[in-house]
Amino acid sequence: MSMPYGARLADEMTRRLGRGCVYTPSARLALYLALRHWCRPGARVLMSPVNDDVILFVVLAAGLRPVQAPVSAWDGNIDPAAVPESTWRGVDAVLTTNLYGVPDRVVELRERCDRLGIPLFEDAAHAIGARVEGRPVGTFGDAAAFSLSKHVAAAAGGFLAVGDARTRREVELLRDELLTPRRLRHDLTTTLRPLVRSAVRSTGLVRPVWRTMQRLGLLERDSFRMDLRPRQLAGAAGRAPDLAAYESWVRVDLHGFRSRHGAAVRAQQKLRMARLESDLARRRVGVSLLGETAWAGRPLRERSAEEGPPPLFRVPLLVHDRDALLDRLVDHGLVCGYVYDPPLDDYAGAEFVEPSPDPAAARWFAAHTLPADPLLARRVINALTEERARPARPKAPLPPALTGG
Repeated sequence: MSMPYGARLADEMTRRLGRGCVYTPSARLALYLALRHWCRPGARVLMSPVNDDVILFVVLAAGLRPVQAPVSAWDGNIDPAAVPESTWRGVDAVLTTNLYGVPDRVVELRERCDRLGIPLFEDAAHAIGARVEGRPVGTFGDAAAFSLSKHVAAAAGGFLAVGDARTRREVELLRDELLTPRRLRHDLTTTLRPLVRSAVRSTGLVRPVWRTMQRLGLLERDSFRMDLRPRQLAGAAGRAPDLAAYESWVRVDLHGFRSRHGAAVRAQQKLRMARLESDLARRRVGVSLLGETAWAGRPLRERSAEEGPPPLFRVPLLVHDRDALLDRLVDHGLVCGYVYDPPLDDYAGAEFVEPSPDPAAARWFAAHTLPADPLLARRVINALTEERARPARPKAPLPPALTGG
């Protein structure tokens, strides 16, 4: 009997996490599997509005109603204390973000979900290596979605961590129904993309390559968000839950998000997984450097000083004139992606999401956050210093201290 698809990679992640994992071609497919497995169509899912638009469309594709939560203006994650009791009573599940690798207040969210008898899902795409109270992010929820295209930089692959063998098998069966056949073009693109990205960075060609892509219209997003296309989106709602109906939104920036991978892709993933620990160590060094700057949010600087720096995927620096800074940083060879502005309720509107009862913090955070790659910390610091970037601070109370590292 042949091994399940991606079983060897799943076993490696299981050893790392201490929890059973199912391999998927992407984190977005992993999250879709979790939502379909645990939530009935029409269920209401509490989530942060400071999130990738792709995640919004994954939730909609699963036939669910996204409910936007109040967030902390310091990190963009759900602020459990700010969620009204009426909202808590009306939701059927909670989805964390762990934005940029900064953990959600997952202990509070787990306790609240247990009291309500609803599932907690962890989007841990940014959070491999993050811990809360000594436990890895991804072990608190009923399920957790991980990505290999972030810390591991493999350009494809993900995992769904779940609790028991029976659930894993059920999820594997649903995954296999949704997988599309392997395509040589997708395999070549997936294998070559990280190599091309590294070559561009090492040869100093970031600025001309990025500017050329902008001029030629080769980027799938003209701004921070993709085109909503509300008329077509409303039409897709009549078919949900149906991943195919939403595929043109869910596949943005990763067209092979549910394609089977061949041997070349799997070999690259295995090689990059072997480098994960060294990557996490280098990230901690970069986070420490960035956390000492005036642009770092106060909780990050306090956490770095007291517990040691977490291995963030990006460091959320808080600056004035963020959009202009992002454009000028390209001239320094720095392209800062993963900007989630405007918040999802402003982006999609009440037709497609339930708006946050208190959107101010999300709007402030989304407009002032500059996600800095900790692997390029010194270059980021030099560039922001040269550009005389001004630090920004929210007029909001600090969130409770996070524990772990």
